[in-house]
Amino acid sequence: MIRSLSIILFFCVNISFAQYSFSGYMDGDRWHNTAYLSIIDDYRKFSGVHSEQIIAKAVADSLGFFHFEGNALEDTQRMYRIHVDNCPEDEQDSNHFDGHCEDSKEIIFIAKNTDTIHFPLTFDKQMFCDVESNNVKALAIAKVDSLKEEMRFAYAEIRSEANRRLNNKTWFKKLQDFGEELEEPLAELYIYSFLSDRSSDFHDYYLEDLAANSYYNNLQDRLASYYANTSYSKQYDAELASDQFLISKDSNESTFNWNYVIYALLIISILANLFMIFKSKQKRSQATSNLKSKLTKQEQNVLDLILDNKTNKEIAETMFVSVSTVKTHTNNIYRKLNVQSRDEAKVLFNN
Repeated sequence: MIRSLSIILFFCVNISFAQYSFSGYMDGDRWHNTAYLSIIDDYRKFSGVHSEQIIAKAVADSLGFFHFEGNALEDTQRMYRIHVDNCPEDEQDSNHFDGHCEDSKEIIFIAKNTDTIHFPLTFDKQMFCDVESNNVKALAIAKVDSLKEEMRFAYAEIRSEANRRLNNKTWFKKLQDFGEELEEPLAELYIYSFLSDRSSDFHDYYLEDLAANSYYNNLQDRLASYYANTSYSKQYDAELASDQFLISKDSNESTFNWNYVIYALLIISILANLFMIFKSKQKRSQATSNLKSKLTKQEQNVLDLILDNKTNKEIAETMFVSVSTVKTHTNNIYRKLNVQSRDEAKVLFNN
């Protein structure tokens, strides 16, 4: 019996159709029977439950097996998350999709639409083994998590302020060097978000390092080379510019007005959020259009009425057809959208 949540991720890619397949098992006694697939566009949102990132959900069968498949992933590498949780489904507005869920587990990985990857992984211990993949960078973030587990052990050996200060300097450098050795800028962003987080013990050391280390500008160049014009590079450019501006002024200049920094950060933050909101809406709109394009005009009309919470009888009266005709259209809609119910159809278009 599986005592804790375990998940086996498997990408099965058909080269002709560029199709992906994610599948795994969950412990039905431990978790709700739904798994969620998300794309991570904002590297400050690696953890948590963010509704704007979710692109699909899969319901596990009686054995705990769940399956994602399709061909809608990016053709270039992006960061993805699969998570499960125990947040109540009937309290989504107040709990489940507000960016926080205390009882949840996740894995983060790098993938593109043509990858093949298979790796057993447990959420509780973040251990991986027997990995098979044609993308050597897919597990880069999992390797970083493995190193972070070693770091936590080093901090826990001696719980003193002196040991913490020594470990801060040692592990800051070790994590940074490890990320560079992986030769995958997305994994470096994962490390950068951890080391530069303002709530982290590393943040002060990060600002000192930023003033003297060319690493950050070099990372900027690598992102521009591999991920030009993506949300990752644009977000990093904005953050790096604001942090470099913050440390560029002489701390002894008493006449310096720090309000300018606050205003600049506020403007950058607003612009970054507006950009992310725009991209999210654009992707949702495109996804909705792609899904509707699979349907005939008559089926689209039926779908619109379903999304408007009309009953089969009401739809029949509106469209001047029989109820049996409406049912036939509805079954065709379910088949083409790969859903099983009205609620699942609404999730695709109303998230």
